[in-house]
Amino acid sequence: MLVVFIRAILLYLLVIFCMRLMGKRQLGELQPSELVTTILISNIAALPIEDTNIPMVLGAVPILALVMFEFVVSSLSLHSRKFRKFFSGNPVVIIKDGIIDQKQLKKLRFSMDDLMEALRGNGVFDIADVDYAVVETTGKVSILQKYAAQTVTPEMLGLKGENKKPPLVVISDGEIMERSLQAYGFSKEWLNKKLKAKNTDAKAVFLMTVDANGNDFMVLKNE
Repeated sequence: MLVVFIRAILLYLLVIFCMRLMGKRQLGELQPSELVTTILISNIAALPIEDTNIPMVLGAVPILALVMFEFVVSSLSLHSRKFRKFFSGNPVVIIKDGIIDQKQLKKLRFSMDDLMEALRGNGVFDIADVDYAVVETTGKVSILQKYAAQTVTPEMLGLKGENKKPPLVVISDGEIMERSLQAYGFSKEWLNKKLKAKNTDAKAVFLMTVDANGNDFMVLKNE
């Protein structure tokens, strides 16, 4: 039992390390080659755990080999369009100028239920509002709504403004995030003065965010 436990922990750490090497994509955003590599890694990692007679090396080596191969494929894909097309394919337009391309839907084995589900996932419930729709290489559907159905933006209204930097978490569960403070040029002394003015300290704070102008939002821990 102890052997199985140790093997599981070691392979878990190895798989986590390999996933970090492959990048931080979500499962639904994986390219075909990345998805295949992920499935193979999970199956290979399970073998030495299920059968203790299989040496750990026979599990670790194939996993590392697959990750290195995927790393090479990704690198080549960045530099060669033909290579990228071979492994990942091309985006496919399924709605153009508001007209559904039924031939492309059949080629992709995309039913109308699949299409409507994808549109709802993009916040569109009326297909008549769609001008363009593209199936990406990951299978995700990207849409462009018709002008009349688009959300009104400040640019459409001719309003002028400035891009604002987002607030950063400077205290999380009583712990001060010094990197966030430094990002906006604030010091711990400045933060302590803020806390003192509110008659509290960092340990009593569950969450505190600060924007570039020094405006803060604070949530205290529950007693």
